[in-house]
Order: sequence, then C-alpha cells, then structure tokens
Amino acid sequence: MRVAVLGAGAIGAYVGAALHRAGADVHLVARGPHLAAMRRHGVHVISPRGDFTARAHATDDPADIGPVDYVFLGLKANSYAACGPLIEPLLGATTAVVAAQNGIPWWYFHRHGGPHDGHRVESVDPGGAVSAVLAPERAVGCVVYAATELEGPGVVRHLEGTRFSVGEPDRSVSARCRVFSDAMREGGLKCPVEPELRNDIWLKLLGNISFNPISALARATMRQMCLHGGTREVIEIMMTETLAVARSLGCEVGVSIERRLAGAERVGDHRTSTLQDLERGKPLELDVLLAAVVELAEITGVPVPTLRTVYAISDLLALRTAA
Repeated sequence: MRVAVLGAGAIGAYVGAALHRAGADVHLVARGPHLAAMRRHGVHVISPRGDFTARAHATDDPADIGPVDYVFLGLKANSYAACGPLIEPLLGATTAVVAAQNGIPWWYFHRHGGPHDGHRVESVDPGGAVSAVLAPERAVGCVVYAATELEGPGVVRHLEGTRFSVGEPDRSVSARCRVFSDAMREGGLKCPVEPELRNDIWLKLLGNISFNPISALARATMRQMCLHGGTREVIEIMMTETLAVARSLGCEVGVSIERRLAGAERVGDHRTSTLQDLERGKPLELDVLLAAVVELAEITGVPVPTLRTVYAISDLLALRTAA
C-alpha cells in the first residue's frame, strides 16, 4: 500500500510513522527543519505507549513520489483550496484522499441524501474552490481523536488517544476504508470504519467549536477554561446550540455536554491548535469550526445567537492576526 502524507506535521508524521511500522510504503511531504530532520533521522515518536522511530521517505516535492493509493491529508483545512500543485502528482485514477480535518468538511453533503444532498457549504468550499482541487468522490472522512505535538524537528510527542475513525460520505463500508483501517491497526492505531461518520464529526466538533475560539480569545488551556465559571457557561451554551444544529441534520452525538466537559478538563493544561496557531502568527482555522455551523444553522432555521457572537469576535481576531 502506497501512502503519501501531505502535510506531515504532528498528526501527519505520527500517522505516517505508524503506517510505516505496519509495512506500508510511506512518503512524507514536509518542508524546512522538520523535513531536514526526518530525512536525516526519520520520525521519532515519543509516546506513553512506547517510543519508536520510523525512517520513511521524506521530501518537499510530491513529484518525487508519484501516484499513490492513499493521500493522508494533514494540512489545515484553510489551505485545501491552494494545495492543487502539491496533491496533483500524487493522484492516480483510484487514489483516495483521507482528510484528517476538524470541523465541517467540504464533502459534508456529498451523497448525503435528503433535502440538502449535494449542497455546498460556502464557508468551507467557497465557490467550489476546494471541490475543484479535492474531488468529493475521492474523499474518505477521518475524525482524529489523538493529541500530538511537534516537540522539535522530526520529533512527535504523542500525548493521548490513538483513534482515527474513517468513513465514506455515502455511509458504505467500502474496500478502500477497510484496507486503510487494517493498515492503521497493524501500525498500532485504532481505526474503526464508521458508516455514520457524520456523528463523529459532530462529536469532535462539539469541543472544537467552543474550546478552540475561546482558548484563543482568552489565551487559556483546556483546564483553565473548564474551571473558570464564566467560560464554562459560555462553552456549555455553545455546545447546546451546536447539538441543536446537528439534530436538525439527523445526527446524534451520544455524549452529554457534562461528560464532554469532564473529558476536556482531564486533558489538563493542553493548548488547543487554534491557540497554538495564534501564538505562532498562523492563520486561524475558524471557517470549518464556527462559520460553517452558523451557515448550517441558517439553512436549517436553528437559532445560534452565542455561536454567532463568538464567531464575530474571533473572526475579528483572525483578521487582525492575518494582517
């Protein structure tokens, strides 16, 4: 099985290292000191489950790799529309794109069925720019329940979680999902094939839509947000509104808000990816987390006043950061 990891950062390099350990033909696409370190020493994973090193091929030029069976997309969603020159050399006739994305994916209504089947979510696929680069037919959804950080160039610290749920937009249990799942499991990760992956999308989003923007606005860790009475209340309201939108689209999360908050508190003083991006001066990934849900609330007629308010404030922060 040939796999290219496009965007071999903390999550991408961790997945690539696991697949390489399973015997897959893995190619990591990265740049800068991280790429140089992976070329010299491979990917070194530090994990409570055991440290290991994977010496997979690493490059900054996808043309060196050519067509693969799977592209594991580790890029931020806000860079998808511009990734055409990078991903095109990797695509063959049957290449699947496994998008490890937070929030609402560009393919959300592809083969969804019902009144919204085929609807384009403008916030995440403006003018069809992402679909033009990443055809929805290639998409295999992936919801990540793992926390990793780049401790240094070529060094990934695995903090917790090993689950990467995958699924087809049309809810089928396809051969390409099963093959990918088997390889991930052989590499030591959990990778269930979920026919109703959209439920997982909303479960993950329940935390991201609230903790990520609030963490950036307050410069706070997960534990700090949960222990502060005011932010905890705002987060509970945001989660309640998010669940209402999910239910309007036929999705059930199956986890209570209190349980979700308790799980976040146990994570401790972890900084969300949005806070880390803010601290590094990188673009904030808010469209797929907040703007998309506000847009879905509009088409389903669900009131989300708190989500709208937090989005307005965090969007201004994102614009100022970009400037």
